Amino acid sequence: MPLKSLRKRAESIVLSPAYGTIVSIGANAIVATGLKVSIGQSVTILSGEKRRLGMVTSVNSDSFTISPFGFIEGMKAGDRVLLNRRSLEIPVGENLLGRVVDPFMNPIDGKGPIHLEEYEAIMKAPMDVMKRGLIDEHFSVGVKSIDGLLTSGKGQKVGIFAGSGVGKSTLMGMIVKGCEAPVKVVALIGERGREVPEFIAKNLGGDLGDTVIVVATSDDSALMRKYGAFSAMSVAEYFKRQGRDVLFMMDSVTRFAMAQREIGLALGEPPTSKGYPPSSLTLLPQLMERAGKEEGKGSITAFFTVLVEGDDLSDPIADQSRSILDGHIVLSRELTDRGIYPPVDILSSASRVIGDVTAPDHLAAVQKFRRMLALLKENEMLVRIGAYQHGTDPALDEALAKKEAMSAFLSQSAQEAVPFEESVRLLKTVVGQNPSRKSP
Repeated sequence: MPLKSLRKRAESIVLSPAYGTIVSIGANAIVATGLKVSIGQSVTILSGEKRRLGMVTSVNSDSFTISPFGFIEGMKAGDRVLLNRRSLEIPVGENLLGRVVDPFMNPIDGKGPIHLEEYEAIMKAPMDVMKRGLIDEHFSVGVKSIDGLLTSGKGQKVGIFAGSGVGKSTLMGMIVKGCEAPVKVVALIGERGREVPEFIAKNLGGDLGDTVIVVATSDDSALMRKYGAFSAMSVAEYFKRQGRDVLFMMDSVTRFAMAQREIGLALGEPPTSKGYPPSSLTLLPQLMERAGKEEGKGSITAFFTVLVEGDDLSDPIADQSRSILDGHIVLSRELTDRGIYPPVDILSSASRVIGDVTAPDHLAAVQKFRRMLALLKENEMLVRIGAYQHGTDPALDEALAKKEAMSAFLSQSAQEAVPFEESVRLLKTVVGQNPSRKSP
């Protein structure tokens, strides 16, 4: 192991004989006494021959509460608690590319140890507001419906809202494979363990050359699931600091919020809508605002998936996420039933930066496509029952004539990646705009 890395690890070792003592253990929280601690400090619990990591989450005048990163089985009252000298940090470096790791960067892909020399704090404040760069460049993801109609920008934060079984994982794989970012960081938080190898093999085709995958599955502790998301964001920030454009993909925000719900309720926070304590909602901007474009450095373009229970977009997590993000992509179960993949509901989706990252003729084509799509949806029943007479509404006649071409534009194979310029050209062709003509 390199000397620099050994020195870093030695600095974090506690040499003081002072220790605290566990006095009670609950399902998700441990109460201890005997140490002066502050919120967020890292501690080591000595339980028999085992050393377990935890974090201080609540402090009283004579005791403090610890949330463990692992499970509590085997712990007992009287076990010792040592205060770690340094805050929670993870090792980072180029060797992470192509690897699958846990939130502490321990490899879980069976490919041997990872030698990393630099360290990055897991928890940190977002970049200064006045240091944020303007989002003025498009970010291609290789998906026609998104590049053409919901164009993203470098440094944008986008939400993908979908119910279960609608095609969220497939779209994630398409974006990771087809995007133009040289570095990709994927955080799989709180999902089923079976989905991790499936996502790598099926959705990514087994190609992880420029990708880091951080995994905290549903069977991990709530604290591991919570900090797994922050840990993955710290990895993305490391590459951004080197001047690279990074794609950050997280699945899912809902499981992340559920982890904080477990922690908050165990600490006695009052439950609000759907049982979420206030800390679940305040935690979202702490994570999401760390993405973005920073002057003089690179950018983090983030896609956060949100599992919408019962396809209800008024779910508290979905509602809070939409208010923080710079755009949202809604996946429709109705389009899935019609066989349109990826099932992006264009009329329910929006990109708040599309006007800043597209040319005027591109934006005009987007607006016309959306108008025609809205007309088709509004008059769908009349057309189906034969109550509409051709020639009554010229705009609807044009939309009906282009319906098949519009459906073809919205559909795309999961194995296909379409360049940004080709997506724009196809869009202009569908709406009848001359692709070679430039707007003044």
